Amino acid sequence: MTFLGYAILFGFAMVILGVALASIRLIKGPTLADRIVALDMMTVQLVAFGGLSALQAGSAAFLDVAVVLALVGFLATVCLARYLERRNSINREEQE
Repeated sequence: MTFLGYAILFGFAMVILGVALASIRLIKGPTLADRIVALDMMTVQLVAFGGLSALQAGSAAFLDVAVVLALVGFLATVCLARYLERRNSINREEQE
C-alpha cells in the first residue's frame, strides 16, 4: 500500500470520528443552535467522505455527490438559522 492509501484510510478514520462526535453533540444539545452547528459539521464531514471516496476509487462520480450534498447542507443550515432567528425575535416580542 502506498503513502496515499494510508493517508486516505487515516482520512476515513478521522471523518468517522468527526461524524461520531458531531452526532453526540446533535443528541445532547443543549440548545437548538448547538444542534444546527452539529448538523452542519456532519454535512461537512460527509462531503469530505465523498472526496476521500473519489480519491480511493479514482472516479469523479463521488465528487458530484459531494458537491450536491454541500449545496443541500448549506441551504439546510441557512433555513435552520433563519428559523432560529425568527423564533428568537418572536420570543423577544412576547416578553416585551
